[in-house]
Parts: sequence; C-alpha cells; structure tokens
Amino acid sequence: MKSAVIVFPGSNCDRDIAVALEQASGKKPHMAFHKDTDLPDVDVIAVPGGFSYGDYLRCGAMAAHSPIMKVVKERAAKGVRVVGICNGFQIITEAGLLPGALIRNKSLKYVCRTVGLRVETTDSDFTRKYAKGQVIGIPVGHGEGNYVADEETLKRLEGEGLVAFRYAALPGQDAGQANPNGATNDIAGIFNAERNVLGMMPHPERAFDPLHGNTDGRAFFDSLVETLS
Repeated sequence: MKSAVIVFPGSNCDRDIAVALEQASGKKPHMAFHKDTDLPDVDVIAVPGGFSYGDYLRCGAMAAHSPIMKVVKERAAKGVRVVGICNGFQIITEAGLLPGALIRNKSLKYVCRTVGLRVETTDSDFTRKYAKGQVIGIPVGHGEGNYVADEETLKRLEGEGLVAFRYAALPGQDAGQANPNGATNDIAGIFNAERNVLGMMPHPERAFDPLHGNTDGRAFFDSLVETLS
C-alpha cells in the first residue's frame, strides 16, 4: 500500500500518522507540502491533525484552499482513499469532500483524553478489521470537534449508513460523559457517499503502538493495508 501525508503550516500529527502508515504497510509515505501541485500514485492520502495556519478564520478554512487540496479532491473523485483526522477532518469538510461542519466544543474548552468510539459499520476499507458495534478507546485532542449538519444531511448520513464512528461510553464511564464535544447524534466520524473519504475527530495513530498504552487504533491501519496491498 502506497500512501501520502499532507503537511500544512501548523500540522503537528503528520509524523505520527506517517510512522503508523509505514509500520503498518512497510512503505514510507510520501510527505507532500501544502504548496505542492501534484502527488505520486498512491492508494491512501492522509490529512493529519494539528493547527493548520494557526486555526485562523475557522479551523481548516485556509488549508482547504491550499494548492495541494485541489489534487486531493481530484484523487478522491477517482476513488483514492482519503482520511482526514482531527484538523484533517475540519480541512476536508471545509474543502467540500464531506458535508456538515465542525464547530466549537459545547463546553467551549479544549478536550484531550481517550474516548470511547463505537464502530458503526465494517463495510469500508477503513473499518473492516473491527467488529460492528465494537467500542474502542481512541485519544482526542481538539477545541472544535462538535459535528453539526442540517436535518436533511443528518437524515441522509444516518439512513445511508455513512456514520463511521460514534462516541460511546468506555467501561466504567457514565454514558453522559461519553461525548467530549457535543457532536450531533454523537457523531465522531463520517464517510462520503462512496465510502472512500473518511473524516474523524479521534486519533487512531495515537493508539497504534504498545508504547502508547493502547493499540485500539492499529486495526484502522491494518484494514487499509489488507484491502489495498
């Protein structure tokens, strides 16, 4: 499996996801800068977390107009798998690859902790090595992770099974504490209609190596490798 990681000014998770992709696939990802206007032939494009352009205007709003994003959108239209994580989710949503928006956390505070995620579907190249309904622990770190969309969009996402992950209580956790940001319907990640684009707020690359104290994110990368190698 060949992959690329997009690097913006302010990205701080680009190395994390590059390490996870390389360890899972055995191939070093291509690191593409935001000013680049082309990408090599790859199977997966990762738009990482961080604070692109300092989160000025809206999170991801400036990065969505970087030259490289035109290429990302073209590749996505051709079926290349694209995953946007945290700020990457914000960027690809601002770029129009996914519907809805990510707004300020309901608490108005930055949240950084491990949360429970329920896998809503295994019918995707990103989730096939999980079990449907499985609750995994994945770290989050964001101030604007509150997913919102209009009623028609929410109805379509729910009706077509395009919700990839939903916040859920971890063992011993009160259900009322499961959602860290107030996201509508507890939505933590969504697909586009073709299921080759995924946006998610939690960081599977931060739950990849045993040294992280948690490997619940490993199956995310193994799912891609199994499908695309």
